[in-house]
Amino acid sequence: MFTGIIEELGQLLSIRPFGKARRLEIAATVTLEDCLIGDSIAVNGVCLTVVALTGRSFTVEAVEETMQKTTLDHLHTGTSLNLERALRANGKLGGHFVQGHVDFTAELRGIEKREGSWMVECSYPDSASPNIISMGSIAIDGVSLTVAEKQAGSFRVSVIPHTFSTTLFERYRAGTRVNIELDMLGKYILNYLSHLQKGEGVSNAYLKDLGY
Repeated sequence: MFTGIIEELGQLLSIRPFGKARRLEIAATVTLEDCLIGDSIAVNGVCLTVVALTGRSFTVEAVEETMQKTTLDHLHTGTSLNLERALRANGKLGGHFVQGHVDFTAELRGIEKREGSWMVECSYPDSASPNIISMGSIAIDGVSLTVAEKQAGSFRVSVIPHTFSTTLFERYRAGTRVNIELDMLGKYILNYLSHLQKGEGVSNAYLKDLGY
């Protein structure tokens, strides 16, 4: 579990094939503090497991499905990456609940400089529309943001200067593809409601079968 508050920008040192998977070695500093093999780290919003450590880097494995469903398949050595360590039980939830499970990749349609902020427009598929609401939470490459405006086929988020300069947003351009994770709580609620509409929710008969 993560919060969408990026701790630092890492640098991709190498990409090595591992069967149909890939091993990514990433240079970092803050992320290495107290880091252990087996820990989870969000890399551009993708939850990956640490399999090796050095004094200046960590290595994670991305399976074939992860490479295909995220932007990790388009990375090259030297690329900067948004990094966040998993949330500790006593940690601060500065953003929102982020699982590191990417729902889809999308294209940035534009970045508009405004007074004291940047307005970033991003596309989305029709299937994601019920999960995108104005003032709702969304993660772009692992960054927790709030939907400022929703349009047909795209949404906008407002990015403050601190977030813009300490994450990948400063490097984005129109056409950049990013990882999108929809709000976890919203997904669970919509899934539950869809089952209720199909008559698959909690009922007297269901409770009786369980012994209540």
